[in-house]
Amino acid sequence: MTTSNKRLVLKYYEMWNSQEFQLAETILSSGLKFHGSIGIDAVGIEQFKEYANTIISAFPNLYHAPEIVVGEEQQVAVYVTYNGTHKGKLFDYEPTNNRISYSGASFFIIKDGKISDIKVLGDRYSLYNQIKSK
Repeated sequence: MTTSNKRLVLKYYEMWNSQEFQLAETILSSGLKFHGSIGIDAVGIEQFKEYANTIISAFPNLYHAPEIVVGEEQQVAVYVTYNGTHKGKLFDYEPTNNRISYSGASFFIIKDGKISDIKVLGDRYSLYNQIKSK
């Protein structure tokens, strides 16, 4: 089961990188609980898609690069690096066209073959330093 759970989580990152969020229904539980690295929470697939649109609006070429994937039973943990260009407003940060790169760790719980819980921790300090106006 651990190998299939890891594959499912990698599909999650493929969904982000391809921006094909209609795939969410196939890999995410309808009752998904999501906590994003920038402090936005979402419950359910529709709220998750709203979150994803917020992020993609700010970083339209955002790429998630999973570097370490560890799984045990229903849990998968991933160390990931995020790269992109700040092209849209995020909170009070106006677009800077700055390239960004920062690291994070995501923790997934899998139930009944779908991702039911995601907690993402990211290096917000590094991100905000890269998108603040100079």
